[in-house]
Amino acid sequence: MFTDILEHFFPEGLLDHFTITRFVELCELESKSIYYEVSLEENNVILSESDPQLYESKGFKNEFTLQDFPIRGKGVYLKIKRRVWRLKTDHSKLIQNDFSFIADNKGFTKDLSSFLKEYN
Repeated sequence: MFTDILEHFFPEGLLDHFTITRFVELCELESKSIYYEVSLEENNVILSESDPQLYESKGFKNEFTLQDFPIRGKGVYLKIKRRVWRLKTDHSKLIQNDFSFIADNKGFTKDLSSFLKEYN
């Protein structure tokens, strides 16, 4: 239920590929402004043409924060953790999902898609 409601506030398709792990209301002490911080982790699903059986998840490569549109006048920050997979037969080969296709299909905005691609 909670996720169904939040789907309406985030870029389309975001919750299809990421899971909310934390949603908190915080306050910036100096300015006393209240904001929401939403932590998201990429789902353990390889979206490319690669055979998922050949790869193993190696956890999360990086975490970054995006500022999203305010909700009810409060700032929103998305803390996103991206996943990486390693080829089982050659540990030097790593892959990560490319979300640019979502922008092409009217899902994420092109800016969000470009930002996710930048943090490979």
